[in-house]
Amino acid sequence: MNFTETLSTLQSLGDEKVRKQHIKNGARENLYGVKMGDIRLLAKKIKTDHNLALELWKTDNIDARMLAILILNPKELTAAEIEEMVSSEQFAWAADWFYNYIVKEYPAKEEFREKWMNSNDIMLARAGWSLTAGRITRNHEGMNIAAILDKIEKEMPKAAKETQWTMNTTLAQIGINHPEYRERALAIGEKLGVFRDYPVSKGCTSPFAPIWINEMVSRQK
Repeated sequence: MNFTETLSTLQSLGDEKVRKQHIKNGARENLYGVKMGDIRLLAKKIKTDHNLALELWKTDNIDARMLAILILNPKELTAAEIEEMVSSEQFAWAADWFYNYIVKEYPAKEEFREKWMNSNDIMLARAGWSLTAGRITRNHEGMNIAAILDKIEKEMPKAAKETQWTMNTTLAQIGINHPEYRERALAIGEKLGVFRDYPVSKGCTSPFAPIWINEMVSRQK
């Protein structure tokens, strides 16, 4: 499929209910409202097409960007291109897709982590803390967890809400995966109160760090 055909197909798959829901959740107006399953099916049909993906990304259309993420060849992206793409996408759902499919799988992702988590760019900082949370969970060798907790305690209250979310995830993952830091993680969560009153659907765990930590630890027993 060429660029015109792909964009036309996405437009034809648009669902007004999905579009309104995305906008309610912070999406910009430039989207059709294509269901996630339909984007995945279209990506499966196209397979990898790096040049088409780059064209779709430039449209700034959210559905086109999410399709682009699935058909990109990450190995053909430079570090500078990845950084620019992370910075340019503010819709959380698309940003998370880019993180999970591109950034997290990038061999040299550690070069981004500390740079981004200290960035003044909200979306770069958001991704940098996501990388930190991932390392805390899977491979924390060489990390100064005490210093990370200091940074969270100092900076999370004034951080942008987008960055707060992944900083909070890091805090929770420290408490869940590192018993020696659990008491301090719980104390920081209680002190800051970030997401204490966050609305949660029945059956879901609150993102409030103390509740999240205690729930996950109880499941480990």
